[in-house]
Amino acid sequence: MSKLARMPFPGFKSIYETLSRKKPIEDSTESKLAKVLSAFDLTTLGIGSTLGVGVYVLAGQVSKIYAGPAVIFSFLIAAIASIFAGLCYAEFGARVPRAGSAYVYSYVTIGEFVAFIIGWNLILEYAIGSASVVKGLSSYLDNLCDHAMENFLGTHLPMNVEGLNHYPDIFAFGVTIIFAWAIAMGAKESTRLNTAFTLLNLSVVLFVIIAGLFKVSTKNWAIPKEDVPAGYGEGGFAPYGFAGIIRGAAICFYGFIGFDCIATAGEEAKNPKKSIPFAVITSLAMVFLAYFGISTVLTMMLPYYEQDESAPLVHVFSIYGWTAAKYVVSIGAICAMCTSLMGSMFPLPRIVYAMATDGLLFKFMAEISSKHKTPLNSTLLTGFLTGAFAAIFNLKQLMNMMSIGTFLAYSMVAACVLILRYECDDRRDSRHMSNGRVLTDQGDADCGFLKMLFNSSKSIVPTKTTSRIVAVMISLYVGQCIILTQVLLPFEEDYVSVTAVDITKLALSLVFLIVTLFIISRQPVSSSTLAFKVPFVPWLPGFSLLINIYLMIKLDIMTWVRFSIWIVIGLMIFFGYSVRNSRMRHRELKCLAESESRDRSEVDSVSSLHHDERFSTQVPLMVMHTAS
Repeated sequence: MSKLARMPFPGFKSIYETLSRKKPIEDSTESKLAKVLSAFDLTTLGIGSTLGVGVYVLAGQVSKIYAGPAVIFSFLIAAIASIFAGLCYAEFGARVPRAGSAYVYSYVTIGEFVAFIIGWNLILEYAIGSASVVKGLSSYLDNLCDHAMENFLGTHLPMNVEGLNHYPDIFAFGVTIIFAWAIAMGAKESTRLNTAFTLLNLSVVLFVIIAGLFKVSTKNWAIPKEDVPAGYGEGGFAPYGFAGIIRGAAICFYGFIGFDCIATAGEEAKNPKKSIPFAVITSLAMVFLAYFGISTVLTMMLPYYEQDESAPLVHVFSIYGWTAAKYVVSIGAICAMCTSLMGSMFPLPRIVYAMATDGLLFKFMAEISSKHKTPLNSTLLTGFLTGAFAAIFNLKQLMNMMSIGTFLAYSMVAACVLILRYECDDRRDSRHMSNGRVLTDQGDADCGFLKMLFNSSKSIVPTKTTSRIVAVMISLYVGQCIILTQVLLPFEEDYVSVTAVDITKLALSLVFLIVTLFIISRQPVSSSTLAFKVPFVPWLPGFSLLINIYLMIKLDIMTWVRFSIWIVIGLMIFFGYSVRNSRMRHRELKCLAESESRDRSEVDSVSSLHHDERFSTQVPLMVMHTAS
């Protein structure tokens, strides 16, 4: 039986092989996408996707309910946490400049199965994000028009189905199709449109900050407790205390979601190894400055407890009688939603294209337009589906689904950075020199467990053993992060009633986390040369992993139920289609076929040689027999 015939069919019986099948980090496949995006294009794409309508809403909402004037520190904490995740994306963008973002990153480090799950979740994240943004744009414009669209369509085209809209939102569907067509016309053309909207949005933010400076008062940051209405904290700069600042930071973190679309466009960047890290860090810094400026002006113009939760800027300008400023803010909000829509829709077809190119989704989704050099089929298909979601579904209950996909992607990228940073270089010889002596994997195994765990021999070259230690420690660290989220519950619910037992549990949990990261830090690091590296490894990726797991665990139970349904659908596609059509599987089959062919040719050559030898010995005997 041939090797090819003996190879197990990828499916439920070979889950391990599927999990461990990795994509080469240097894929030799030539990109069919046009490399036209500069660092400026990627930066404006990141700003536009991240700085959405939240800049006009979050400051008022968080200051009134959670943090008061200390909302600026909530945004600072959220920005730092986002930059930690952004730095991980920046390293991977420099390491693997391919379309697909976290999907590709997990493919080259963990394996095909996990990569499919990540990619499948990213599709959900971007689709729901796009649908919710265009739905918000439609509702905002309908409010400006005194609900004319709702009244007309609700009367003539009612949909009396539970869980759906009261009427088909034709406007939202049409806007989505227009944006999908604009994206399909070319990466450079669509980013130009995004740049125009982004610059206009930033201009409005700058106008709000400058105009608001004429009405600021430091007294609003030091309001006495007796002047504060009941239920609005203790007054002063931080009326809800440090706990309120932290709770506000968790909400503000959502305002920084979206920068990962930069990594998705890596295959279309002119110089991705430099422009992606620059664009990620610059866009997050710009977004923080915008949030910081808006929240500072807003809380100094009006007491925090008088802020409007849904439209704080319009509300504060109405109080001061600045009618023109209200309309300027409305223009900025519309531009912000347009850039958010572009930022959500732009990476969606790239994810689908990357997965289809690898054979994990249907082949026609990987076709590239010969004229525009964009994934045309994927763009139009995802645009149509997103528009349909926005037109017929009530997306309020699905908003958290976008968050779970984002946090899962951020977590996987942070874990992948750790795995690759401590990976064993298989191209090296198994024998390595360290401190004047030869080390091998077998030599490592002969060392004591604790010596090996803490690398007391000070080995500087990673081996398979050290790589396995890092992988085990990362898995252990994830479990410890989940436990920590439960330990923190008493501190979140009622800080006053915290007991000594609760404090002991928290202290032990933190010690275990620190020790686990310390063990990882003691392992030898890969010598790979990169254009950009995350600093303070493993501490910075570890902290990013902790934040994302914490926020993901805090999502409500129904979000996890819907997430599970989406995963089940994905698993049906994976085991029904992807395992049969995976490009990596076909590559393995081809290698086995070539090996089988070489083995067969070697056997044939040996048989031929033996036949010639037998013939050469038989001829003299025949001659002698004939002579006699």
